[in-house]
Amino acid sequence: MSKVCVRSFAVSIDGYGAGASQDLEHPLGVNGTELMEWFVHTRVWRKMHRERGGETGIDNEVAELGFANFGAWILGRNMFGPVRGPWPDYDWKGWWGDEPPYHTPVFVLTHHQRPPLRMTGGTEFRFVTEGIHAALEQAKAAAGAGDVRIGGGVATIREYLLAGLIDDIHLAIRPVLLGAGEPLLGGIDLRALGYECAHYIAGERAMHVFLRRRP
Repeated sequence: MSKVCVRSFAVSIDGYGAGASQDLEHPLGVNGTELMEWFVHTRVWRKMHRERGGETGIDNEVAELGFANFGAWILGRNMFGPVRGPWPDYDWKGWWGDEPPYHTPVFVLTHHQRPPLRMTGGTEFRFVTEGIHAALEQAKAAAGAGDVRIGGGVATIREYLLAGLIDDIHLAIRPVLLGAGEPLLGGIDLRALGYECAHYIAGERAMHVFLRRRP
């Protein structure tokens, strides 16, 4: 049975899933790149960028899981780009260049309509204006037997968590302090929502915590 998952989502030890003031210069917010230091050294990352080498330890193993068996993704609009409000044009095609790393349909939550965008390598961005439930319904249909990954950002994950729609979560907890930004779990009672820690493992640059929702 397919699942709805969060994978490889990095969080600082003071609870932030992104830094403050996201813009074109700071896609992850100010100091947000510190959250991704566990990932950028892995072989998975290097392969995504058509580079050789990279580390093959625990961090790489869990990064590989983050791309396994997913038939569709869901992203918030901030994850797609820094453009706000109605689309002024369709020039912005994401942070990732001509070949994004998804290679599946990607459903982008937005309040403003935009035609689907087909990219090299099988990624197709589809823009959903009807809300999180509509996006999940479409993503499940597109994924078939595969899982659906909620890719972020913070606000999108929080919405799906509070709606009880996420089956399991992998957090890569980085030993850094951002001091400000977007808190991932602030004000959310995961225990009351039925989540528990299934297991955890220390990687080279992050502690990997796997949460699941009890049946």
